[in-house]
Amino acid sequence: MRPSSSKRTSLLLLLTILSSLLLATSVRGVGGWRAGVAEVNITPREQIWLAGYAFRDRPSEGVLHDIYAKALALQDARGNISVLVTSDLVGISRSMAEAIARRSKERFNIPRDRLILNASHSHSSPVAGEALHLFYDMDAGQRAVTERYTRRLLEQMVDVIGDSIKQLAPAELAFEQGLAGFAVNRRRAAPGNRHLPGPVDHDVPVLRVRNGKGNLRAVVFGYACHATSLSGYQINGDYPGFAQEEVEKAHPGATAMFVAGCGADANPLPRIRGVLTEKSISLAATYGRILATAVELVLQSEMKPLDGPLKTAWQHVDLPFQQLPSREQLRAKLEKADDSFGRRQFNYLISVLDREGKLPDRYAYPVQVWQFGSSLTFIALAGEPVVDYSLRFKGQYGWDRVWVAGYCNDLPSYIPSLRVLREGGYEGGEGMTGVGLPGPFSSAIEEIIAEKVDELIQRTRNQK
Repeated sequence: MRPSSSKRTSLLLLLTILSSLLLATSVRGVGGWRAGVAEVNITPREQIWLAGYAFRDRPSEGVLHDIYAKALALQDARGNISVLVTSDLVGISRSMAEAIARRSKERFNIPRDRLILNASHSHSSPVAGEALHLFYDMDAGQRAVTERYTRRLLEQMVDVIGDSIKQLAPAELAFEQGLAGFAVNRRRAAPGNRHLPGPVDHDVPVLRVRNGKGNLRAVVFGYACHATSLSGYQINGDYPGFAQEEVEKAHPGATAMFVAGCGADANPLPRIRGVLTEKSISLAATYGRILATAVELVLQSEMKPLDGPLKTAWQHVDLPFQQLPSREQLRAKLEKADDSFGRRQFNYLISVLDREGKLPDRYAYPVQVWQFGSSLTFIALAGEPVVDYSLRFKGQYGWDRVWVAGYCNDLPSYIPSLRVLREGGYEGGEGMTGVGLPGPFSSAIEEIIAEKVDELIQRTRNQK
């Protein structure tokens, strides 16, 4: 007996729904994700000044290992594309970030809130753009080298974003955290400071990306510690570079990406300062292996699948400075400066006064949040945030489902907490003023940033 017309209609509707579900599964991975990953070698082609340390007096002398910019594109079930970019650089200045974001919007239609630019903060990477520009005593020839490198770097970073988008394919995302213990609070490690508290964040957050066949495609991992295990004249990615190499050796065909955390007041210790030696390189490589081992243990464990959609938010918040110096005070400091770094700093601020008629009384600080469904909150902070920000936000929003990154989207200076401001020291004093800012930040800085982070988290969690 043939089914009635109404039954045939219901059967056809059911078959249509099943077909749509099967098609969606074939086009997207579990959770509706599609992912693409790409990388580009950003090792300079010529000798260039290295970033991070003011004591260097000459350009680079060879390459210990190549450095890279890498991009992970994620598309959720709603079709929204977001891109995370990591790089073996000391930082990405505001003008560089704005140029990359503008070109990415023009070429790929990526909104600013869906693009995160993170740097590993390697102190053995080339100077690029205006990041920490007052640190370096370069002549006109070396400045020209840096300008050429920066122009090429910006093109490469935009291209790698586009390449990652071209690679979008069905994917599965998962998250979990491990631990690594070589980060030491450097404020306590300084002479005479053993009485200070020594907070650190030893968590190793790991994002696993598998393709539609279940093969590992990308591993994104982080750590909150300065990349300062090496300080010579050879280009390299420091311990994060070694760690990425180790992960990729263990998983051929997968791309490893390092995200710097809130490690402004942490160093890899012990360390050997000065010219590279077999022992210092071995120590840096050891830290890389420790971190890679922590990542591997996470990959071998049961990881939590990430759901979608990926909701995003971005906004600047004004961070006020303390009392601004007068022209007379700047000139007095200039006369007392006993090194070229100090003279560059005060001459720069005087030039700002001459050009603008006043010094800025606040800094527009970018804050960014990515919310992966109900699974993971990724907080991207600019500058060099101290560890208190990571510990505070994970304690406030969930230790097991919050990832706090620093060194994202801009590198204005150190970002101290109220505790660090009260204690003083480098991160709470000259670390804020030696990079061209007119003075230390106000004691309200931590609460201002925390309020903006909370606003963006609530905005993403409540988006419909």
